Amino acid sequence: MEHKNKSSRAPLYEALLAYRDSKQRSFHVPGHKNGQAYRHLLEQAEAGQSPAKDIVNEEQQHGMIQSNAGGNVNRRIEQFSSVEKHGADLKSGERCGDEGVPSEVGLVPDRSFLEMMEMDVTEITGTDDLHHPEGVIQEAQELAADCFGAEESFFLVGGSTAGNLSLLLTVCDEPNSIVLVQRNVHKSVIHGLMLAGARAVFLEPWVDPASGLAVMPSVETVQAAVQAYPEAKGVLVTLPNYYGMGADLTPIAEVCHAAGMPLLVDEAHGAHYGQHPELPVSALSCGADGVVQSTHKMLTAFTMGAMLHIQGTRLNRSLLRQRLAMVQSSSPSYPVMASLDLARRLLHVQGANTFTAGLAAVNAFKRGLAELPRFQLLQPAQPLQPETPAGTAKPAGMSVSAAQQTWEGLTAAAMPSAAGYTAQDPFKAVIYDGAGVLSGYGLQQQLEACGCVPEMSDERYVVLLFSLGSTVQDAQHLLQSLHHISSAKGHEQVRSNAEPAHQLVKGSAHYISTWNNLQENTRYSEPISFTMQPIVETDTINVPIEDSAGYRSAEMVIPYPPGIPLVYPGERLSPSMVERIQLLRNEGAKFHGVSDASLQSLKVMKD
Repeated sequence: MEHKNKSSRAPLYEALLAYRDSKQRSFHVPGHKNGQAYRHLLEQAEAGQSPAKDIVNEEQQHGMIQSNAGGNVNRRIEQFSSVEKHGADLKSGERCGDEGVPSEVGLVPDRSFLEMMEMDVTEITGTDDLHHPEGVIQEAQELAADCFGAEESFFLVGGSTAGNLSLLLTVCDEPNSIVLVQRNVHKSVIHGLMLAGARAVFLEPWVDPASGLAVMPSVETVQAAVQAYPEAKGVLVTLPNYYGMGADLTPIAEVCHAAGMPLLVDEAHGAHYGQHPELPVSALSCGADGVVQSTHKMLTAFTMGAMLHIQGTRLNRSLLRQRLAMVQSSSPSYPVMASLDLARRLLHVQGANTFTAGLAAVNAFKRGLAELPRFQLLQPAQPLQPETPAGTAKPAGMSVSAAQQTWEGLTAAAMPSAAGYTAQDPFKAVIYDGAGVLSGYGLQQQLEACGCVPEMSDERYVVLLFSLGSTVQDAQHLLQSLHHISSAKGHEQVRSNAEPAHQLVKGSAHYISTWNNLQENTRYSEPISFTMQPIVETDTINVPIEDSAGYRSAEMVIPYPPGIPLVYPGERLSPSMVERIQLLRNEGAKFHGVSDASLQSLKVMKD
């Protein structure tokens, strides 16, 4: 009972409430003074007063000394909480001039924003210190460890990026450390390698033959790389991928541990894993040593709120704390940290019931989707299935017989390949146009025109992210939108610039995905050095993208989302890689890391 009572608390959030309610005078940062800097602007907007006139009236009534001493603050706070005239219906971000209020007041933060500012504090008595927790933050992190099954958990205010950076800077404890890294990792992992001055042995991920999407390296690939590089400091993989695809990590953890290496997992999209019987198991429960989770992605924390979970003795925790202090702000956001505390509390108190409504929404969507034959759903195949399992996604535009032949041919050659994709996050509904009319980008545009904003898309697929906050009404609106797209002369719409989807199966010259950046005929690379030394501008030239094959890239090419680099600085561009970039560009993908955002040209190294 004591444990239950303790887990129902949110110590950090409660401390912020106590600070807000104490109404103490702030003689510390932040400079907005609990929102006080904006409060008079809101009052002026609501009263329809001119700022200059308001100041003159206050000085006449109360005197400059009294005003400077804060005599008007209490009156303004009372007015802020009670005034209803003029501003009751003022919308956030609305220009006051549009409502008859003097335009010089400008944009006015609304009440909810100011209320949040009342809990935007810093390291003062009672609020603890993220980098040396002894009070409410320490208690909140201990509760998080208990909730997520870790020995120790750390709050992150810089997203999973901060966790990935700190883990790599911890395991790479000497120059030129070798790390075995899944090839298609988030750019934050590459930045961590650069900061650490490490050498990466890239592991090629296993590709699901039915969908053509990369998941994670096979156990055989990890085993081979571990044997080839026994001096490696650790293994880093990403699971699940952005499409919610994954498998059991336990065999890979066993391989790593047998070699004395820690397994690091970028589980950014799996913070909810292991919290409900219908969800895949968590990386921690599979034996991972360090796990990074974006608590803001699939749970309820504010954006940038994430956690790093640790277990076992293979990571130097003292060094890890130092690295976390290096990559995170010394003035972390308390509202973000409080949202992490509340996200954990929600799971601790409600347990699996936390996801009941969200799963009901997902299931309602999937039932309705079954009545829209044009749009197909990505699902894992059954292991060792001799024929295409019922409900298994076939590549968009393929006939059943073609999908059957593809499955049989690839399965026979790649077994135990089915083990590479055995778990699908039910909250990630990945759909595609089975008619081959709309690319993933095109379908996303159509959905957005109907008021539904997907998480991401690529040339073929659209990722629809449900969560514990989704409702059946959300699902119904989405189904209505898809029905509209399907019936509104959808088959007569202009075909996208990409080749028809049936030509995009694995092995085709046009195989493409923002997630995949595979190298053919190799399980793992030679060690590739990363450094912070910048590329000298005079050593580079800009060439048309179609002429860039054979050059070494001078910049990183990153389709975003999902933020997986296709090309690293210094990497030689192959013709297939150039073609892949062009196809993504033509389909409307957005790119980070390049000087020419249109990707008509690319900066390369002079030979």
